[in-house]
Amino acid sequence: MGQPLNPIEETVLSEKLRLYAPPMLIPKLLPPKFCWYSGKTTKFKKYPSVRSSSKADCLQAAYQSKRSPEYKADYCNEGESEALPYVQTLREIPKEELAAKVVMVRFDGAILLKEEINRSSQSVSNAIFTIKYICEAGGKVILVSNWRKKFNSKLLDTESAADTLSSLLQHKVVVLQCISSTVPLKMEVLNKADIFLLENLSDFKEEVANCLNFAEVLSSGVDIFVNDSFSLSHKILASTVAVARFCSAHVVGFHSEESLDQLRKAADANRKPYIAIVGGGNLYDKAAALHFLASKCDGLVFIGMMSFQILHALGYSVPSSLIEPKAHKAAEDIIHFAHDRNIPILYPKDFWCVNDHRPNQMEVLPAHGIMHGWSPVDLGPRSLDEINSLLIKCKKIIWIGPLKFKLSSTCVDGVSKLAQILGELSKQTCDVTVVGNMACKAIMMESSSLLDCNMIESASVVWEFFKGRKLPGIMALDRAYPFEIDWSSVYNDPAQPLVVDIGSGICCFFLPSNGLFLLGMARRRKDLNFLGLEINKKLVRRCLDSVHQSSIWNGHFISTNATTTFRSIVSSYPGELVLVSIQCPNPDFNNPEHRWRMLQRSLVEAVTDLLAQDGKVFLQSDVEEVAVRMKELFLKYGKGRFTLSGDRSNTKIDKEAWLKENPFRVRSDWEQHVLDRGAPMYRLMLSKSPNAE
Repeated sequence: MGQPLNPIEETVLSEKLRLYAPPMLIPKLLPPKFCWYSGKTTKFKKYPSVRSSSKADCLQAAYQSKRSPEYKADYCNEGESEALPYVQTLREIPKEELAAKVVMVRFDGAILLKEEINRSSQSVSNAIFTIKYICEAGGKVILVSNWRKKFNSKLLDTESAADTLSSLLQHKVVVLQCISSTVPLKMEVLNKADIFLLENLSDFKEEVANCLNFAEVLSSGVDIFVNDSFSLSHKILASTVAVARFCSAHVVGFHSEESLDQLRKAADANRKPYIAIVGGGNLYDKAAALHFLASKCDGLVFIGMMSFQILHALGYSVPSSLIEPKAHKAAEDIIHFAHDRNIPILYPKDFWCVNDHRPNQMEVLPAHGIMHGWSPVDLGPRSLDEINSLLIKCKKIIWIGPLKFKLSSTCVDGVSKLAQILGELSKQTCDVTVVGNMACKAIMMESSSLLDCNMIESASVVWEFFKGRKLPGIMALDRAYPFEIDWSSVYNDPAQPLVVDIGSGICCFFLPSNGLFLLGMARRRKDLNFLGLEINKKLVRRCLDSVHQSSIWNGHFISTNATTTFRSIVSSYPGELVLVSIQCPNPDFNNPEHRWRMLQRSLVEAVTDLLAQDGKVFLQSDVEEVAVRMKELFLKYGKGRFTLSGDRSNTKIDKEAWLKENPFRVRSDWEQHVLDRGAPMYRLMLSKSPNAE
């Protein structure tokens, strides 16, 4: 048994423990208001079970688990991919939660405002469905995008864009002039219609500057932000990045969700042989992406301008006009990398070429023998035959980048023949992904098996992702936790009440394992389960090592951004959540503003929804302004449920009403560091009342 509790500890924890006296009693799971991640659409493997009867056996099992791939996947790299995390989607928000909400949809003008719209296109139908879905749920939709006359020559102003959308959606779209207006948006204006369109973002330089003030005006009165403009995911814009800071929820729409799924599939080499067909130019700029493809695929097929850089690196004669500056070394590196992996690189053996001085004169010339005064315009017949022979054996293919040269001709049809080849393969057992507007258009024109191909129209986003770069428009959204947690493998008794410490890794940064706040609590209170949520993966590894080495079966750590994943993780826990602690968020003296970022409205609302009745929230910081802000956020967004523990009638907590001592008598490392230098800690305890005021 642990040490006796002091009176404050009894107030915090003991009220709920009486409910758990019967050993077979299973606690009731409180339904969260937002069921953010259901896990129904995607299956993920569970945590491995590590159980042992003796301490020696436990340590041996832990050691074996740490050496296994499962440990690395489930414990060390859990949560999300660095470049493409799992994010919350519009479909995961219950429809009833959209009723009477103001929802801003950042749509893609290049999809919905084109002069000629193909309604059978999956991108178009998904983009339309996003807007209609919200309307049918009873939400008010504010549409925002950028557009130019190149999309549609009829787009003269915002009113004409609204008319185009009204016709497409079969629903009246009303222009809302509030970005450039000095008068703030009045909510009663939204009663006049269900769908509104804001002004053209192309007219505002603040958009590309990712201006926070502009984003705040843009999102005035908005509850939920839906990013359905996948083609802009690689850019930092006020309407895709900064705006997420001012809404309570930030999710992707159906078009972006589908595009993200296709992107994940393209990066997954789950079927072999997997061949990448690479078109376009700028090999030097795309070298990192080509290395990624070479590491995933079983062969690279170069078409278009990049093929000449490969030929040049192999020592073939290439006209100087076709050589890209600085591309030679990058092409050599790719060739050597492919050679080391023992995968083939296929390049065209012949081209259709046009005489520069006689445009009507065309001939098929060998790739390494293009004469001066001749320019390539399309793949030659031998090249197409060789590509077809290679692809026919494949189980998975990605085509990214256009088959395009500096000159073009309507007399040859290499693009259409390649599209036909891929269309026929997709009807069989081959998984075909086509990336880029020109490639997708070719498939749609030439192939009757459109639905059998995966298509991503925005090649720029895919190239950036393949380079290993994070997509700002995706990183700004709420994250989903992509693992199905087997709580019975994490804890001996997953029915016990749960205590969650947010940002717990800082507790183990300086002190040895026996100084951890969460593990110290876990040792003292065997009747509770403890969960630490920490974004720093290295710290989580240390904490998990301490868990295994100390044979602790009521403590666990997860590497994750709790601000966006708290709800999806904790909502699946079978017991009650009785205490949440947030201690010293980001104690970085060089960047004090960083301390303000972790606790956001979405996290406060998630804690409020999931915390048991009379549950407690413990807040502390060595910076008074941070502690005050955390308190104010819980009082503002806690739906009237939180009061200062011990005085429910006093919702206005005085700044001087701090707890003098840590009620748990287990200090975090940073707390001890602050006290040792004689500085104060600012602590308070909030209690969740049974009924809203």
